[in-house]
Amino acid sequence: MSTSASPGSWGAALVTAVAPVAWGTTYVVTAHLLPDGRPLFAAATRALPAGLVLLALSRQLPRGNWWWRALVLGLLNFAAFFPLLFLSAYRLPGGVASTVHAASPLVVMALAWLVLREVPGRLRVLGGLVGLVGVGLLVLRSTSSIDTLGLLAAGGSVLSSALGFVLVRRWPAPVDTLTLVSWQLVVGGLALVPLTLVVEGPPPALDLSAVGGLLWLAGIGTVLAYACWFRGLARLPAGTVSLIGLLNPVVATSLGIVVSGEPFGAVAVLGMSLIAGGVLLGQPALASRRRAPRDHVTPLPCAGDDGHPAAARVPADTPATRAA
Repeated sequence: MSTSASPGSWGAALVTAVAPVAWGTTYVVTAHLLPDGRPLFAAATRALPAGLVLLALSRQLPRGNWWWRALVLGLLNFAAFFPLLFLSAYRLPGGVASTVHAASPLVVMALAWLVLREVPGRLRVLGGLVGLVGVGLLVLRSTSSIDTLGLLAAGGSVLSSALGFVLVRRWPAPVDTLTLVSWQLVVGGLALVPLTLVVEGPPPALDLSAVGGLLWLAGIGTVLAYACWFRGLARLPAGTVSLIGLLNPVVATSLGIVVSGEPFGAVAVLGMSLIAGGVLLGQPALASRRRAPRDHVTPLPCAGDDGHPAAARVPADTPATRAA
């Protein structure tokens, strides 16, 4: 399905890009600030406190079928994704983990085609492949042995988040974005707390830097990032949003160069250039320049989205939204 460009498509892409930029800090924060070997603790403290604060502010609980939908989304996007992400970060070289996660756009496109009937188009698929090559050139320079458990964790995190993101688009939210995020964070955090206590034991002692790292990941890397990400999923095709996620390893690599003194050369420049090209290839505004649009992906309705009249006009369950 081709997607016609709207005046706000580039704006929506820029807002969505806040998420991978924030997520790109996860590796350096985990390596330099968080307690060693505590992926479940890091995941639980990243999810539950932020979710409870947002829920207290919104004062809205799910209704009807959104109880089980919030449960499914919370388990996929946070309870499964966070610990698998941290486990892969602890057990794999950053370059290997980033390269596995760079396959996420192609996985999202495949699931979006199966679940949403959202045909990605050649440009978007090409963008995913170009971006994957770019990430490989950018970060896959490690000669370390590959840890099997870490590799499985990275793959599992890609699958869980990809399915969660597609379902967020499949189920238009009856509330504003922050309330939707709060439901998922609370579900994910509540699922992670008992698992953390059983597997890792009591919480570790935290110094000031660890507290700062957890606050950063919970506030910027979770609340702000997921609010921008889910807002993008309500306005752009799932494959387009997933391609924007390729900015994550660019930020992670840049921070590695600045903070850890990692090498930087012509290959890294080429990798960043390919990633930028892959992201641009997946944007609806660019695709519309090549040919007249045949179909229009209507932005999904989301309560509280002032200034977005199209969202208010489209019913939540129509052939247009199901095919989007």
